Amino acid sequence: MKFFLALVFSGAFGMSLYAQTAQPSAPASQPFGKIDKSDLEMTACDFEQDANAEILFDKGSVYFGAHYERIFERHVRIKIFNENGKNESDIKLRYIGDNNYESISDVKAETFNLNNGAVEITKVDSKQIFEQRINKLVSETVFSFPAVKPGCVIEYQYTLTSRSVAMPNWSFQTNIPTRYSEINTTIPGYLTFKSLVVVNQPLVKNTEDVKALANIPSLPEELYMGARKDNVERVVYQLTNIGIGTLSKSFADTWEKIGKDLTGYDYFGGQLKRKLTGEDDIVNKAKGLSSDPQKIAFIFNEVKTQMKWDGETTWYTNAGTAEAWDKKKGNSAEINLILYHLLKKSGVNAFPMLVSTRTNGKVYPAYPNLNQFNKTVAFVPVDSSNYYVLDASNKYYTYNDIPRNLLDGFGFCINGADDKYDLVFLQKTTPVLQAVSITADITPDGKMNGSAVISSYSYHRINAVERYNAEGEKKYISYLRDKDKNLKITALKLDDMDADTLPLKQNIDFSLDPAVPDDNYIYFSPNLFSRLKNNPFLSEKRLTDIDFEFRNSYLIAGVFKIPAGFKADVLPKNTSMTMPDKSIIFKRLVAEQDGSIVTRYVLEFKKSLYFKEDYPEIHEFYKKLYEMLNEQIVLKKS
Repeated sequence: MKFFLALVFSGAFGMSLYAQTAQPSAPASQPFGKIDKSDLEMTACDFEQDANAEILFDKGSVYFGAHYERIFERHVRIKIFNENGKNESDIKLRYIGDNNYESISDVKAETFNLNNGAVEITKVDSKQIFEQRINKLVSETVFSFPAVKPGCVIEYQYTLTSRSVAMPNWSFQTNIPTRYSEINTTIPGYLTFKSLVVVNQPLVKNTEDVKALANIPSLPEELYMGARKDNVERVVYQLTNIGIGTLSKSFADTWEKIGKDLTGYDYFGGQLKRKLTGEDDIVNKAKGLSSDPQKIAFIFNEVKTQMKWDGETTWYTNAGTAEAWDKKKGNSAEINLILYHLLKKSGVNAFPMLVSTRTNGKVYPAYPNLNQFNKTVAFVPVDSSNYYVLDASNKYYTYNDIPRNLLDGFGFCINGADDKYDLVFLQKTTPVLQAVSITADITPDGKMNGSAVISSYSYHRINAVERYNAEGEKKYISYLRDKDKNLKITALKLDDMDADTLPLKQNIDFSLDPAVPDDNYIYFSPNLFSRLKNNPFLSEKRLTDIDFEFRNSYLIAGVFKIPAGFKADVLPKNTSMTMPDKSIIFKRLVAEQDGSIVTRYVLEFKKSLYFKEDYPEIHEFYKKLYEMLNEQIVLKKS
């Protein structure tokens, strides 16, 4: 029953519909094992010439069986153009394997090649199709195609049977171009869905049961790209009513209705007041503290320290909070509902909150839907604009920072006692500072010897500590060097790694050889240790919105002692530059003072999200920005 309720909802929703008009149909699908020689002879994608591979067709059919099971049949055919395209021949089909909730059957796969003008077919041996467990919930069917080489075509088909009555969402778009994509649905009278189509071009088929798109460009990964499923062309389905015997009910009418249902679920609302072994000791210590922030910090760190996350991110519990607490191990919901419970018992005005992580995608308020969420956290409102969002499942998170993967998204606050269920937009309006301070001496041969202090606050601090612990000091030093082969770090010391409320101080001793040795001139850039050397927006076009996750603030300050016998010859001009909407500001100050070059660069962001339509302005601004950041200082021999 738990998984029926959890998965009976469809996925997240897009925001806009394309005004549908007719266009000529592209070649549709063919029966399994039948292929046109022209597909084997083609050497490039017609509408994306540099593609490594192309989906010739991807056809899905959904219908329901006599026992209310959902049956999803899929047939995919892919053309491989070159060696890089061979990556498409490794197939992984994921499904919910726990308690046979879903299963994959009738897998067939084969490779087509042309051999002296004749079509040669190599089938995938059924013994080479494997089932493997990913975690407690998820399994996958895995296989690879034989005889794969440039010019071949591969195809596979399978059937996925599910106990869920939710309609699977359909993505027309992938990381390679698609010639034809179709979803065909046969919905019984006891189910009612509404659908939403999010595409950038007209559908070639658009009926109640069939939707198809042709000549769909690839969507590659882009830097600062949000969730992939928020960006692909797609059709999504929302279950609005079900009438199967005693399970007859309507769904997703309002957020209030979803909230009330949640409080009644044993694996969510039923866990909120479960007593925990030894909880009185923690609660009594917390009650002895003088303020709510102190109580929150204490309980947050107690739960974070005592509980180990099992790697599963969910909004509902599995074993339950009491059992998870006894084992000191649980999923994200169990850990954070334990956190909520202890806060509430200590007198803190806390609530459970459902959220969607950045990789899971956006929550759309206009479409009440439980399955838009993938995590539960604890929420503590302070006033109308200040609040705590607490996730103790990650050992690097802090109590006083909203988890960065939740920023600029909606959380669903569950206040069952007052029968209030509100969506809250989670944001951090204060830019997060990363400050670099450099003091260095320059020798007559152009070498620089000095020290630097990187002060990392908030998310910058969390990122640095997590990277250092995960990779170790050697790899972390390589990261700080940022691929500069002339830069050597001779010593590194990190202060306040365990003090959540203090910035991380990274103390560095370094030397820098001249990039261009010259007897009469010394060239150097003061832009060191900032991670702001390489422009991330070189492409002329952008396919997705830009998501910086949080608002940044950078400071790069330096004092560089001029060597004896040299003087300043060319100094970058003092300047400032602002985006047209004033959302990004850059200032540069450079001066000669007491035998040294003194520099100060400031870069501040007042927004964290930019739409792809804004990209021309971003592209132009960043081009000038990185020219200014990397402009050289020139010293000349007297």
